[in-house]
Amino acid sequence: MEPPGRRPYHAPRRTKAAAETREAILGAATRLFVDRGYAKVTVAEVAREAGTAVPTVYASTGGKGAILTLLTEEGLRTTAATETLALVRETGVAREALTAATHGTRLDNESHHRLVRVMVSAAHTDGHAAEALARANHEYREGLAAVTRRLCELDALRSGLTSEVATDILWFYLGHHSWHELVVERGWSWDTTETWLAGQVTAALLPEENGG
Repeated sequence: MEPPGRRPYHAPRRTKAAAETREAILGAATRLFVDRGYAKVTVAEVAREAGTAVPTVYASTGGKGAILTLLTEEGLRTTAATETLALVRETGVAREALTAATHGTRLDNESHHRLVRVMVSAAHTDGHAAEALARANHEYREGLAAVTRRLCELDALRSGLTSEVATDILWFYLGHHSWHELVVERGWSWDTTETWLAGQVTAALLPEENGG
């Protein structure tokens, strides 16, 4: 029984408020990192953009390096990646697996390419950014390796290709650098880029009767 005059403790309400504060901080950091560059942004500016105090930022997410790590982790947990790998595992047709992989990486890059460029730029001078980029690249390649494993299970790889080389080819064509180069630097549309890259990985990995 609650003592007279004492308000009951509402854990769900406090949890919700903490989650909203965290989301506001991560959203503010993303906007500032993208607009100004990771190196030029301070925690005080993130706090101001999020409408909160500096100590709250540190308590909720940590400093800049921790914020970038959290943003990376959230990017790695996208439903697009999970759904893409599920489609790849379920299909019995190699071409469909590569089409699904290309579309999935398109969705991922379309959603996160600006943040990835922040990490790429900052990684040259900041250890936290370098670690975040290395982790993101590792997880990205692991996803592509899963595609390769499915192609091997289907006995679909072009003769002479090892699984390691096949994954390297997928990374060459479907890695974030390729999407950035064609869409951002060369001005291709996402649809055009997806169609072209799907054709390239199919031709590079599958025998002519399957890929051509």
